[in-house]
Amino acid sequence: MAVEAPAEPPDARSAGVTSVLDRAGSVATRPKATRVVSSETRVWARLREVWRSRELLVYLVRTEIKVKYKNSFLGLLWSMISPALTLAVYTLVFGVVLHNGMPDFVLYLFAGILLFNLFSTGIVTATGVVVNNAGLVKKVSFPREILALAAVGSAGVFFFFQACVMVIFMLFLHWAPAWSLLYLVVVGLVPTLVLACAFGILLAAINVYMRDTFHLVTVLVGSAWFWACPIVYSYQTTVASRLAVHHLTWMYFLNPLAILVMTFQRVLYGRLTPPATYAPHPALHVLPHWPVSTYVWGDGVVLAIALVLFYVAMVVFGRLAGNFAEEL
Repeated sequence: MAVEAPAEPPDARSAGVTSVLDRAGSVATRPKATRVVSSETRVWARLREVWRSRELLVYLVRTEIKVKYKNSFLGLLWSMISPALTLAVYTLVFGVVLHNGMPDFVLYLFAGILLFNLFSTGIVTATGVVVNNAGLVKKVSFPREILALAAVGSAGVFFFFQACVMVIFMLFLHWAPAWSLLYLVVVGLVPTLVLACAFGILLAAINVYMRDTFHLVTVLVGSAWFWACPIVYSYQTTVASRLAVHHLTWMYFLNPLAILVMTFQRVLYGRLTPPATYAPHPALHVLPHWPVSTYVWGDGVVLAIALVLFYVAMVVFGRLAGNFAEEL
């Protein structure tokens, strides 16, 4: 674990302090700038510190939520209103104006946005969290990784409220999920959280040294990554039918969120080939006719990749954390 060098070491020679004699004969010391990089990562030891500081983690999650909606009249209701307005716009454009023919398109759309918002909100917030809490980082000793984990935790709270909006939509439209596959929600949710934590910890450390990282992540996640997932379009009708001809379907799943989003859609939307509303054909192929084991296997692969990335993120964070106070 990185350790900050003391400002006034007791042994000037060993600490590399340069001494100069002034005209009056007094000795003035000028400490050299020291960059501290830990060569010993001790990931498991730091994870134990995070676990021992879990009360602080819960407190930071609460603080993150309070700060975001401070002096707001509607408060947490904005976490429900915002996705509802987004759904209204996308449904109007793709469901009404462009006539995609998908019945109850708002539910298909919401199933994808629900998971993607959890991931994107978590890593975007986590990327800037160390810089935004510079005063806390420089004054208080605690596992710095908790800041990024708290950002993902607050995104999880918003996910819960947005899921409540999803339930309201389903009740209003008399739409039932695939009850027998409800456990797949957890199967898809766990890799998403681990992946968000991994990216959040890694990017939070990098952003301390390169502040443009936050703006780059905001653009890439909010724009490019969103459209790389089958959220406003159907994988089966838009992607598979075109890539399968060239045997390139596997390339689409290099995006780990693709299979996770499709897992949520398989459970919450649950219709593989519903009758089309605008298309001239009697049925519309929305979701692939995969066995449930395919979703479980795909999510398991993403979880394995996310765990490896999480370990790498902890290693990088541990090596860079020693200079946070100096850079901030």
